[in-house]
Amino acid sequence: MLHFNKWWCLSTVFCLLAVNSMAQLRLSGTVTDKEEQGALVGASVVIPELNKGDVTDEEGEFIINKLPEGTYTVKVSFIGYKPIEKEIQLNSDLSLIFKMEKDIRMTDEVIVSATRADEKTPTTYTNVSKERLEKQNLGQDMPILLNYTPSVVTTSDAGAGVGYTGIRIRGSDGTRINVTVNGIPINDSESHGTFWVNMPDLSSSVNNIQIQRGVGTSTNGAAAFGASINMQTSTPAQEAFGEVNNSFGSFNTRRHNVIFNTGIMNSGWAFEGRLSNIHSDGYIDRATSDLQSYFLSGAYYGDKTILKALTFGGKEKTYQSWWGTPEARLENDIPGMQEVIANNGFTDEQAENLLNSGRTYNYYQYDNETDNYQQDHYQLHLSHQFSKQLQANAALHYTYGRGYYEQHRADDDFEDYNLPDLQIGDSTISSTDLIRRRWLDNHFYGFTYSLNYDNNNGLDITLGGGYNEYDGDHFGEIIWARFAGESEIRDRYYDNNGFKTDFNSFLKANYQLNQQINLFADLQVRSIDYRTVGVDNDLREINAGDNYNFFNPKAGLSYFFDNNSSAYVSFAISNREPVRNDFIDAIEDVTPQPETLRDLEVGYKKRDKNYSIEAVYYYMNYKNQLVLTGALNDVGSSVRTNVDNSYRMGIELIGSVKITPSLQLNANATFSHNKIEEFTEILYDYGADFSEYNIVRNDYENTDISFSPNLIAGGDLTFTPLQPISFSLLGKYVGQQYLDNTSNDERAIDAYLVSDFVASYKFSLPFIKTAELKLMVNNIFNEKYVSNGYTFGYSGGEYVVRENYYYPQAGTNFLLGMNIRF
Repeated sequence: MLHFNKWWCLSTVFCLLAVNSMAQLRLSGTVTDKEEQGALVGASVVIPELNKGDVTDEEGEFIINKLPEGTYTVKVSFIGYKPIEKEIQLNSDLSLIFKMEKDIRMTDEVIVSATRADEKTPTTYTNVSKERLEKQNLGQDMPILLNYTPSVVTTSDAGAGVGYTGIRIRGSDGTRINVTVNGIPINDSESHGTFWVNMPDLSSSVNNIQIQRGVGTSTNGAAAFGASINMQTSTPAQEAFGEVNNSFGSFNTRRHNVIFNTGIMNSGWAFEGRLSNIHSDGYIDRATSDLQSYFLSGAYYGDKTILKALTFGGKEKTYQSWWGTPEARLENDIPGMQEVIANNGFTDEQAENLLNSGRTYNYYQYDNETDNYQQDHYQLHLSHQFSKQLQANAALHYTYGRGYYEQHRADDDFEDYNLPDLQIGDSTISSTDLIRRRWLDNHFYGFTYSLNYDNNNGLDITLGGGYNEYDGDHFGEIIWARFAGESEIRDRYYDNNGFKTDFNSFLKANYQLNQQINLFADLQVRSIDYRTVGVDNDLREINAGDNYNFFNPKAGLSYFFDNNSSAYVSFAISNREPVRNDFIDAIEDVTPQPETLRDLEVGYKKRDKNYSIEAVYYYMNYKNQLVLTGALNDVGSSVRTNVDNSYRMGIELIGSVKITPSLQLNANATFSHNKIEEFTEILYDYGADFSEYNIVRNDYENTDISFSPNLIAGGDLTFTPLQPISFSLLGKYVGQQYLDNTSNDERAIDAYLVSDFVASYKFSLPFIKTAELKLMVNNIFNEKYVSNGYTFGYSGGEYVVRENYYYPQAGTNFLLGMNIRF
């Protein structure tokens, strides 16, 4: 009866809302660019007398419901355009078209224009608007918010989308995805990875994102070896506002932030700021996250000049859940778990933890087994328009990162920390329990520039590039030991430094040959010098690195059949240097070689008022791709090596259709083959009594690249019965993924299909501009799935060990949020 009453009350509420709305009048319409006739997304349409309004969607459309009869003023505003005021007499439902004229004042788009693709560029890309991000933004990390874009697979170590998260695009991992914020590189210089946990709630300060798949156009920072994620931070609002966002949900997840935006004041200055706090206990045992972040910008907007300074950063403390969950634990296989206990030398306490945990098992038990890191970014941008044809951009940047992860270690040998054995009376103690911290303290700084010339007669040229330096210290400390001997607290048992310089310059051009054909060329040179020197964490002396000079050409053409349909073809070459671990852990001291990618993209697009379709064929051919081989270094970490030939080939299908005025479907699917022509797996055989060290090589041909599903599909169905109310059902399918490069089904991640549900309701209250209530139910069908994992193997004579570890994701869980703007 309680269940029935709950749904009866909920239905009654929505019916009353619907009746109330139907008893009022509706103002709807579109906002377009007066010259180009294109839809303006995110334009503000407000009726000041009623304190009601709406923001245009991706079709440039708006709807304002529940309006009484009367005479009103409608105000339309959009950054970079002259505002419009129109008086209307509302006696019945009314539809209007507003055509806006561009303002001569420069806008923030010029800051990122050098690294962005547009409709003329023969590049595969997806634009993600602020409105699309906000639809699901209740505190989860950026990769999770991008999960439903084409060819994307995401994962969360803690299982609930907060903390350490990862993203793959077309099977390429985060170290191969170039990430920039306002054109400034974000990828770590040594690992090439992007650690989103260091930038929590950044999505609340992002205006738009462009995801380029494949090589894309030239940009700054690490080579785009699978995709690029180009983010532009928030721009001035049409009018000043303050905003408070709060959300709560499963696993004690909560997000709180406050935002202010002054808009562009009469003096030309604009300011914006945000403070955020996010906490989650995580789905995995003890996988907590405590995250703080900030964003602050101040800018001057003149007729021909923009000067903008901004800073953003984050501080994170996350309990480690990197170990993963053994396959035997997921399957409740007790004999299998006993093998894991024996193979890994578990203590009685560790064994009890494994045997008595479920899918949420976490290997770590020490109460402060945490990752602690803070990263602060500073950017200064200057843009100036010399004439209608010529404009320039320059930027300085500095990033300071510092932090450590803390670990409890049981019975570690003194010699592993370069310490002598301890003599107590007649007893010699050679090992001890201890707590260690492994530190990373780094500085990243440099400049970027671009000069754009557009003669407004078909020729558009951009010269751009940048120079960056990275200086990073890696060191370890023992902060406690049961038996300390002669050691002192904060003694560094290893210490090394990585230093890297990265220079690039590119020249790209679009030339409109005629009304149908646009030609594109993009030439980039990149020079890198990297060296890491000192003592590594396994006490090895290291002196590794190299210098590289790369030439990365790109060319293509776009053909426009009419205003609504076009096709393109492009070919691009990208080169990429090895990362830090490739140098340090090189097999048999073989110097790792740089990788080369040759990328062919062929696409077709068609857009109409009620639908859009896009089809892309891609062929990404790699030379010397670095892949996991199964080999381990001296401390058991995975090692990569070059393979001669490999490729990714696929078809991406993307579509959107407005089935009715209130029902819209968006969908995408990627079908691909991802192969290594010849691959050698390397395993170690330690002999029957584990006293030997032999390398075993297993050869494979035409084998699948790990973590590269042959099918990825996603989409959402959105129903908007009344403009204040919206319901969305989202779905994501990811095909089988292999944990290694042997195409062995016993070492794989099973295919999974996950569905989410999102509902929102916008309304107005006295003294506030707008309010929105959001509900997100993730994994509504309680699918038990894993999204990431790893595998390793070795043998001791006839005794063979193969262990798979996975990262389970949460079952049905929810987030409920309230946004208030005043």
